[in-house]
Amino acid sequence: MAVPSARLWHAPRDQAHGLRQLFASADMRFVPLVHNPEVPDVGAVMERLCAAFAGQGQHTLVVDAADSASPPHELATVDLSACVERLSHQVSYLAARGLAMHYLDNRATLTGFLDALRGAAPHADLVLLHASALDLRRMFVGRTPSPVLMVSPHAETLTHAYTSMKLLSQRLGVLAYDLVLVGDVAPRRARCLADRLTECADHFLGAALRHLAMLDPLASPQEVLPADLIRLAAAQSADPGPNPEAAVSAGLLSMPIASGGQRQGLAAGRMN
Repeated sequence: MAVPSARLWHAPRDQAHGLRQLFASADMRFVPLVHNPEVPDVGAVMERLCAAFAGQGQHTLVVDAADSASPPHELATVDLSACVERLSHQVSYLAARGLAMHYLDNRATLTGFLDALRGAAPHADLVLLHASALDLRRMFVGRTPSPVLMVSPHAETLTHAYTSMKLLSQRLGVLAYDLVLVGDVAPRRARCLADRLTECADHFLGAALRHLAMLDPLASPQEVLPADLIRLAAAQSADPGPNPEAAVSAGLLSMPIASGGQRQGLAAGRMN
């Protein structure tokens, strides 16, 4: 994605402007999309997630900071807001491969990168942050995010997803994850794959999967979003607060996949 030549949002003009940007983005939510190099068509995953978030009334800033992403614009370290590209009324985009390392502090954390994103896109309600588990564990130090994992029908993707879960669970204490299965897969096969990952996560990490959404990257972007993806987006958009049990009873969170019923639905699109 090319960076527009005209600036859509400017850096703070003065202290008051900076404070307004800060408080305007105080409620911005971050949704980590864990990079899995074995999963193809990640662009379709990001686009369909954005469509689902838009259905929740959210403006999403997609930040692609994975190793497979495009490099950032040369101005990114000077004026990050100038490099945010608006794709639609509901979606913005920032190419950010390697950009987070410019915010490495003396504690070896990348938390400053999240603060920079808040200031760069105060219009966004939600940031879909595509990055490796290695980078995410430095970005979210002191926080417990709710990551979205990606797998495909191939065994290598399950291995990589589990490795990411192990790292994030040990470093950040993350024990609840969502899962997007990418590919044209029968629901029974999808359930089997999800159950394999669930069993390993529960047995070795004490972690669980909350939602499973299936996504066919070759399906038409005009197809209706599957109910599973909408539920996943709704849970990610809502803040369960300090009482997750109340959120479960209110229907914001689902039970772990292994104990849930069969789910169906396929849809996809492409982020241009």
